[in-house]
Amino acid sequence: MATRRQLILAGILSTVLRPALGQRVRRIGYLSVLWRSSPTSMKGLDIAFAQGMRDAGYVEGKNLVIEWRFAEGKPELLGPMAEELVRLNVEAIVTGSTQPTQAAKRATSTVPIVFPAAADPVGSGFVSSLARPGGNATGLSLSITDLSPKHVQLIKAVVPNISRIGVMTNPRTSSHPGILKQIEAAAREAKLKVIAVSAASPEEMTRATEALTSHGAQAFILALDAQFVANREHIVALSLKHRLPAIFGDPQFVEVGGLMSYGQDLAGFYRRAATYVDRILKGAKPAELPVEQPTIFKLAINRATAAKLGITIPPELIVRADEVLD
Repeated sequence: MATRRQLILAGILSTVLRPALGQRVRRIGYLSVLWRSSPTSMKGLDIAFAQGMRDAGYVEGKNLVIEWRFAEGKPELLGPMAEELVRLNVEAIVTGSTQPTQAAKRATSTVPIVFPAAADPVGSGFVSSLARPGGNATGLSLSITDLSPKHVQLIKAVVPNISRIGVMTNPRTSSHPGILKQIEAAAREAKLKVIAVSAASPEEMTRATEALTSHGAQAFILALDAQFVANREHIVALSLKHRLPAIFGDPQFVEVGGLMSYGQDLAGFYRRAATYVDRILKGAKPAELPVEQPTIFKLAINRATAAKLGITIPPELIVRADEVLD
């Protein structure tokens, strides 16, 4: 027979464990064309999303299971991975960029899809409108085509005698033709000749940078893209090797030695995407969750890189910058 002490202890344990035992474990999917980040890499987009989920009260191994799927630079794997996530009956699929979102949309019209950073969700067919998505997808929209004229202005400010400007895009990203057109229009106004190259793999990025140099580009703009962000150290190294001043759309490039960036913080978008997942898990419908648009754009400058390139950053840009690295 149990003693009084044992009964009291059993009662305490029952009270403590009951919420944990009765707590529903949620299962979601995460689909990316990139590689999984190292646990020590606090700048990884997948890590940023996981942190957002923790901030919302979800902890992997306790009340959350995330089915991680990484195509490791092979877009052809995204379709089968998306179909697998659907078979696993996940409650939502988080898509790392445009290509995974396309794969997820092809795989399901019912499982909620959250895109953390879609370049053109309406034009890509992910949603009917930003205010009322109308289908099974919603999330956050990047404002990258509108930033293109600003990138031209900024690169001309730091390289005032420039006459030829390069642009590198990803041929697999549907929004990049629009970005290129925006840059070309802004370049015409600034009386600059545009040299356009495209690349999807690290090897192509190397060849594209060499092509920019051989065609006389004096600086270049890199279109914002998840694949480029994943290869940011490689791209920055190429820009320094060829002594090509470059402007990027994400401050992570500046943190690894890039000259300058103007745009949004992708990691912040991925953390924010977790709030969409939380609302969906609590019963909200993607069709009724408006797509969030960015309102804050940041300028980051690396003065050490400017010195290596022999560039003097105008004082007014230093004053305007949100972040200056020395």
